[in-house]
Formats: sequence, C-alpha cells, structure tokens
Amino acid sequence: MSMPRLLLAVAVSCLPLAAGADAPPPDAAGGPQLNLIECARLLDPVAGRMLGQTTLVVEDGRIKEIRPGAVDPEPYRKTAGSLSVARLPDATCMPGLIDSHTHLTMQFGKNSYSDKFRLNPADHAIRGTVYAKRTLLAGFTTVRNLGDDDNASIALRNAIDAGLVPGPHIFSAGKPIGSTGGHADPSNGFRWDLQGDPGPKDGIIDSPAEAWKAVRQHYKDGADLIKIMPSGGVLDESSSSGNPQMTLEEIQAVVAAAHDDGFTVAAHAHGAEAIRRAVLGGVDSIEHGTFMDAADMKLMKEHGTWYVPTIIAGQYVMEKAKQGWYPPQVARKAEEVGPLILDTAGKAYKAGVKIAFGTDAGVYPHGDNAREFAYMVQAGMPPMFVLQAATTHAAELLHQQDRFGRIAVGRGADVIAVPGNPLDDITAMQHVSFVMKDGVVYKQDGKPTL
Repeated sequence: MSMPRLLLAVAVSCLPLAAGADAPPPDAAGGPQLNLIECARLLDPVAGRMLGQTTLVVEDGRIKEIRPGAVDPEPYRKTAGSLSVARLPDATCMPGLIDSHTHLTMQFGKNSYSDKFRLNPADHAIRGTVYAKRTLLAGFTTVRNLGDDDNASIALRNAIDAGLVPGPHIFSAGKPIGSTGGHADPSNGFRWDLQGDPGPKDGIIDSPAEAWKAVRQHYKDGADLIKIMPSGGVLDESSSSGNPQMTLEEIQAVVAAAHDDGFTVAAHAHGAEAIRRAVLGGVDSIEHGTFMDAADMKLMKEHGTWYVPTIIAGQYVMEKAKQGWYPPQVARKAEEVGPLILDTAGKAYKAGVKIAFGTDAGVYPHGDNAREFAYMVQAGMPPMFVLQAATTHAAELLHQQDRFGRIAVGRGADVIAVPGNPLDDITAMQHVSFVMKDGVVYKQDGKPTL
C-alpha cells in the first residue's frame, strides 16, 4: 500500500463513532437496526395522561417495545445490526405532530401579489422542499396540505415518499375547488384580458356537473382529499372574506363525487351561511370558521363535523395588515378576521365542537407551526386537549388513526421530544429537540442531523 493510502486508512480507522451510536458486534452485522429512546416523560394522548420515565425501542423503523424506566442497552447490542441510543433526561416524548392545514409549496409575503407574475411552478416546487424540511424539524411528521398551484404538493409528497427529500408525510388536496371569482380562482386580481376562463381542470366550478368533473380530475391527478372554498377569503383580492361562494347543490355534488373516490372534504369557510351550507352538504371539516355562530356550532355537533381553527393565521395577517403588507381591500379583511378567530375557537371548544389542530402554514412562515398551541390555550383549551388535537384528533380527521397520532407497538416510529413538560408550559412545543420519522432521526439535541 502506498504511503498516502496507508495514512488515509489510518485516519478513517480513527474517526469517532456518531454521537449516541454504539458499534455492533461483528456477529450481529446482519441484525436489525435498533434505536433506544430514553424519555423523562411520555405523552399518552389516547388516555389523556402523562407517563413517567419510559424507553422506546425502535426496530427497523417501527415501535418494537415501550418499556417503563431506563433499560440496559447491552442485551440489544448483541442482536442489533446497529444500535443508537438517544438519552433525553429532561424531555417529554410524544407522537409526531399533525398539522391539519398547511400550504407547503407557498409562503405568503408582502411581495406575493407581484410574485405570482414572476415565479414559475418550478420555483414553488423547489421552495416547497425547504418548507417541508422546516416543518419536519419543527416536529410535524404528518400534514394535510390544503391547496397548491399546479399540483406541486402532490409532486412534493411523491418525492418525500421516494426518499429524495426530507419532509413530513403529506396528504395533499392538490388545487382547491371553488367558483368563478371566488377565493380559489387563480385569476383574481388580473386585468380582464389576462383572466382567461378557468374551469374544472383548474378547480373552478359553477354547477354540480362541473363539481363532479373537478373531483374526478383530482382523482386522476393523484390527490388524497378535496379542499373546497364555499366562502370568501382574506388574502385574495376580492372584497369579502365571508360571503357564500358555492351553492348547497354544488357542495353536495363535490361531497358525493369525493366520497365515491374515497376522499374526505375540507371546507375553507369564514362566513356563517357558507359554514351552514358546507355542513349540510356533508363536508368533513370546516377550516377557519371565523364568523361561525351558535347555530353553526349546533349543526356541526349534530353532523360530527370537525373544526380546524388556524388561529395563528388570523393573528399573523392582522399584524401584517397593520404593517402595510397588503392592498387596502385585503388589509381591511385581515383586520376584520384576525381578532375574531381566537374568540370563535374558544366558543367552539366550549360548545363541544370536535377540534383538530391546523395552522394555515404558508400564510405565516413555515416552521412556526407550534405557536398555534399557545393560541389555543389562550382561547381557553386545556394543554392536554391541544396536544390531543395535534395527535389523536388530527389522525381521526385524516382517517389515519391506525397509523398516526399515538405511539404503539407495531406502528411506524414517528416520535418527537420537547424540553420540560408541555402540560406545565405549552410554549415548550416551540422548542422541539428531537424528531424521528419512520425510525430515522432528523433532529437530536436540538440540531438537525442532515
């Protein structure tokens, strides 16, 4: 061997092992990949209780054992192909979080109204890979993506599933479905000769027949669920945030077509009448719900309709409106809607409406999702309830309660940890120190591992 190669071999042999990893014995080279996660506390959101010191044993990406207290790693070392130990002496472990309302392939800023004429679909797709990683590192291992352009979030989902880029599990609605001139119309704000005539392939419908066609196009595109816009919104350039923009018959057609294809339906709805129509039309969830009244809440309880408040989005747009970010008509809507969402969320909780955690990420910067927990507590929800909203409740809304929302033997290992006890200080959720998705550690000791 030449001297340079000899020096290289010696240098490599002297490299330290990765932090927290134990070298497997030679006779275990073909054994499983094991991770031991020693937690000071473990959240059990199903039972609504906090357990004491617990060790999670993860084998080849799945939970193999849940053991009280600390464990001796030596017996595991004998059979493991590789063994990694994460010791979290003052941390609370819990299931990976679920954000039920994100927009991973966009992030709104004060230049967004002009950016829609400058940025290409590829720009949004590439930026989405950055936003997806930020979301994962914030502890959200699963998201429901409720609207994009050009089906960029479907492509992002596929890239993540193929292991090409890091990010959460994505359930994508593809393009939102709405009416001509409504909140989903991509040509809002364009001069008339640039508007064109968006149709069902673009998510724009004006009849029950077009609703069926739009949903079937989503099935063809590979969407996971449907998002509709039966009311006005804040950040589009129309004049109303709450006016109804879809008929009951159109909503019923969307829901019927969606259920035929195995889709759930999420409804962006601020106004009380739009909420009423959406619930009667059979949607699975109401997003935002700003002007929801007592009759709407009663109806939602009767129909079992979920509510996703997105309080952080309302607070954020209100703040940015005061800073001059938006055109006058948008600023007016933001200042009108922002203060009400928190109050509505509190009333809905007291009324017994089913609530799942969701933030409208992309309206505010990605990665700040956990600020929603503090807003929910401020609205009057107990800390344990808001943690359940982001785990068991959100999993049920997704119809994925057999995969996500709890830590259980045999399930995929989506595990996060935060310092201290979030039941004592809910803002601990903003300081995620450990992230594991499908048994792969993406963050440890507060630092990304990639």
